[in-house]
Amino acid sequence: MGVTLRFTKGQGTGNDFVLFADPDGELELTPEQIVAICDRHFGVGADGVIRAVRSVSLPEGAAALAEDPDAQWFMDYHNADGSVAEMCGNGIRVYIEFLIASGLATLAPGETIAIGTRAGVRDVQRSILGYQVDLGRWKLDGGEPQVRAKGLGLALDGLGVNVGNPHVVVALPSDDDLDALDLAYSPVLEPAPEAGANIEFVVPRDPLVKDGVGRIRMRVHERGSGETLSCGTGIVASALATRYWAGEGAPNDWSVEVDGGRLAVRMFPAEDGEHVALSGPAELVYDGELSLG
Repeated sequence: MGVTLRFTKGQGTGNDFVLFADPDGELELTPEQIVAICDRHFGVGADGVIRAVRSVSLPEGAAALAEDPDAQWFMDYHNADGSVAEMCGNGIRVYIEFLIASGLATLAPGETIAIGTRAGVRDVQRSILGYQVDLGRWKLDGGEPQVRAKGLGLALDGLGVNVGNPHVVVALPSDDDLDALDLAYSPVLEPAPEAGANIEFVVPRDPLVKDGVGRIRMRVHERGSGETLSCGTGIVASALATRYWAGEGAPNDWSVEVDGGRLAVRMFPAEDGEHVALSGPAELVYDGELSLG
């Protein structure tokens, strides 16, 4: 017997998602169904699927509620290939927009809403650009894995950065080098991390810092989705890596240009260590219904 899925299509700087409300956790899609929905020729087309479910309604939500009892909503996110993802910086902004538009949550200016994710609880506020999400503490994963990509030529060293999910960032000298990449093919990491990683390629603007703000351009190959127009956590990882490479005196505010637009990254001190925040737009594009086999 088929099931009718009522969904909303949303996007954040071109990173697009299919979202649906399932507050009581009654509709858990299979990986095969997620792949079919995200197919850009035979399905709706998206970089991932986000289920809006109350934290009390799924096992992973228990950890979120233990961390913060206010995290009543959980962002259940899956990549386009059906695999589970820990976190999505663009997706969580679109998720908040969806919750508000659906009447499931409110967020007045100056207020904060806590959202459960598999990477922990994330706090979101309104910002000039749309929404700002505090991605919490970050860390260097260490090592300099070799990265090979079609159009890159020689293998280059990358820097491992973890912002709740794993990233490897590679610095390139020019826009021409960045444009020459064919990210329809998955870059290869040596050694290959067991859980895989998102891979970002970064070019600094000239000058790197203007009016106290660092400026970079980035392209990304997302684990489980391929090349996307934007990747929120990848944007943050790229800014963190560039600040690390730039050394002492590098700014804590960054503007990151991707094919889908421009986002802001800010590093700031907190009680448990340095946090990093991402600000950018979120848009709901249309509503629809889809019959699932």
